[in-house]
This record gives sequence, structure tokens and C-alpha cells, in this order.
Amino acid sequence: MRTKIYKINSDAVDLGRIREAAEIIRNGGLVAFPTETVYGLGADAQNPDASRKIYAAKGRPSDNPLIVHISRFADLRRIAEEVPGEAERLADAFWPGPLTMIVKKNAAVPCETTGGLDTVAVRMPKHPIALALIRESGRLIAAPSANTSGRPSPTLAAHVAADLEGRIPMILDGGEVGIGIESTIIDLTEEIPVILRPGYITEAMLKKAVGTVRTDPGILSADSGIRPKAPGMRYRHYAPKAELVVVDGEREAVIQRINDLTERMQAHGKRVGIIGTDETAAAYRGDVIRSIGSREDEEAIAKHLYRILREFDEDQADIIYSESFATPRMGQAIMNRLLKAAGHQVLSV
Repeated sequence: MRTKIYKINSDAVDLGRIREAAEIIRNGGLVAFPTETVYGLGADAQNPDASRKIYAAKGRPSDNPLIVHISRFADLRRIAEEVPGEAERLADAFWPGPLTMIVKKNAAVPCETTGGLDTVAVRMPKHPIALALIRESGRLIAAPSANTSGRPSPTLAAHVAADLEGRIPMILDGGEVGIGIESTIIDLTEEIPVILRPGYITEAMLKKAVGTVRTDPGILSADSGIRPKAPGMRYRHYAPKAELVVVDGEREAVIQRINDLTERMQAHGKRVGIIGTDETAAAYRGDVIRSIGSREDEEAIAKHLYRILREFDEDQADIIYSESFATPRMGQAIMNRLLKAAGHQVLSV
């Protein structure tokens, strides 16, 4: 299969290209497209065969539900058995935007899209290309991240092409995404709403909108034995090809430990990558040293994480050591991804 890659200006969306992509969606095919979080791999959410194609293209476990992307709140009512009052308040506060809500589904959504569950995950993206594609297709679009399952999520169209070129018919290239980590997921099917995946929308922001909210303890723990509730969070995700180890502690102690480990690995002929910050990168002695940004700019840290993990693959690193990034607002979301990428390998110093 030849994959068409079209560059599209997000500020002046080319409707001709969008119409071509929409036709693929209507015919049961796959299109990769940008959202404000990461690139998604889209298909008709109400077409079971189209959903199966997503799983096949990604190599994704079939019990890992897909998120349904909509362009108007009324679409939620089309596929939900009931719409809780919290959903309306959250939509007023955060849609369109990086928040996914889980509600009880109705018969309009096939089990192939929901991983066999009786619930459906729904969000309204805040990206002009994504919204244009949903509207032009006339379909609700199921879309997980547009990468090979387990790999770092794509924040550039080039990342999508590296994983899926030749396996999908089209990629819409809208440039680098804005946020760089996936949406927050909140489950509204329990008495108290539960955060199943942290993201740009934080627990404090959600509480302000709906009152009491709790967080699934499985997404907070560095212990890989504590299983999160969300099926998708149980699998290995975001991982580079090299082994990744997170080193946590005070700045000087972390720098010293990483440099000691680096020297030891280099003595055994290993190529070492290091993830630091603008404040610390110059202190390291690895073969490939990358700054994720300044600790004063946690949104930049989130935005750069997946790109940097992919770049270490190109650098052919054998092992990567990373600082911990428990930043004040988005630290939970950043560390959730980093711990998953590291297989929960953490050294505390």
C-alpha cells in the first residue's frame, strides 16, 4: 500500500485534502491526523471492520478500547446509554480539548470499537484539522495514537510515517502537536468520577468543574504490580528500543549517579543516552545527551518527551538514563508516561 502524506496548514485548512481523507473514512479506511495531544489513527467508529483495521495496523491488543472523537456535544447523546450531569459540566469547561470521558455505551457503538466493554470513551479534540475531518466525514471517528503499539506516541507526522507508512492509505501532516501527551481520561460510570489516565487536564481542574474526583491508584504507583483500571494503561507503552532507567532524587545526587552509571556502561562498550534539562545537561558525560527543556517550563517537558525518546532510537543508544520530572502541575502525567516507558525501572538516590 502506498501512503499519501499531505501537508495541511492548521490556520487555513485545505478542504480538498480533508474531503479526500473523509472519503477514506466513509469507505472504512484509515487516516492518521493531528490532534492537540498526539497524532491519531482514525476510522469510522461505528464500522466494526474499520475498527479491526486500526488494531491490525497498530498491532494493538483487541481488549484495549479506542477513543471515539466527536465534533459536537450532541454526538455524545447518539452513542451513550445516558449522559451524566458531570459530562455536561465537564464539556462546558474543557471541550473541545484534551479530556476523554467514559460513559455507558448504547447499541450504536460496536464492541469492536470498545474492546468488548459496555462503556465508550469519548472526546472532542481541539484541533482544526481533526474537527474538519470529523465534520466532513459525517462519521464519529475512533482514533488511538497513530503509532505501532508500545512505541512512543507520535507528535510529528514523520513519527507516524516511521511506524505506519505502507500500512495505512493517508497521513494528514499538520506539523508538531501542541501538548504532546495523550488526553486525560475520566470515568463517569462510577458514583465518584475516577481519573484513569492523567494528562493536561489535572485533578484540580476537574474538581473545580464537578466537585469530588478521585484518581485510580494504579496510575500513580511506580510499582508495576499495581494494576490500573483502564485496560490501555496495563500494557507497556511509550517505550524506546533501548532500556530506559529513571533516576530520582536531589539534583546533584542524580547527576552523580547517572554519570557513575554511564562510566560503568561505557566501560562495557555500551552507548549511553541521557535525558536531562536545560539546567543540568552540561553536567552529564553520556554519548548522547538531550535536554527535555527547562524545569521551569513543564509544558515543554511534556511536549518534548515522546520526540526525545524516538530520537534515541535514531542515535542507537543501548541504554538511557533519565532524570525524574515530578513538576508541580503536569508532573503526574509526565511521570506516568516516563515510568511506563521505563518499565517502572526507577533508581532512588
